Amino acid sequence: MMYFYVFIGGGLGCLARFSLTQFVSHLVKSSFPLGTFLTNMFACLLLALFVIGAREYSDHSSWIQPLLIIGFCGGFSTFSAFSNESVQLIDQGNVLLAALNIFISVAVGIALIYFIRAKA
Repeated sequence: MMYFYVFIGGGLGCLARFSLTQFVSHLVKSSFPLGTFLTNMFACLLLALFVIGAREYSDHSSWIQPLLIIGFCGGFSTFSAFSNESVQLIDQGNVLLAALNIFISVAVGIALIYFIRAKA
């Protein structure tokens, strides 16, 4: 059953990622890959909340980790797109913007998970 939960969560996460990234990219035109950045940060926020939920409801949460944490968040966050967009920025001569993308994505993602989990 665990593989089924991961499969369903991953598929839903991929659809949510694609939809949110497209929405933000159409809403805000920018050289900075804002859609991917916001999607990844939202994935970090959700992951932290799901981990807290799994901890608080451990008696009834055998599905939370495979469906939401591994499946949905794994499909929703997009390290490959983040890496590709950073390389594209470098290829376009926007090395500073690529470095900014790398730094703030990693720093904000880690900070979100750390501080949300610390508050729980």
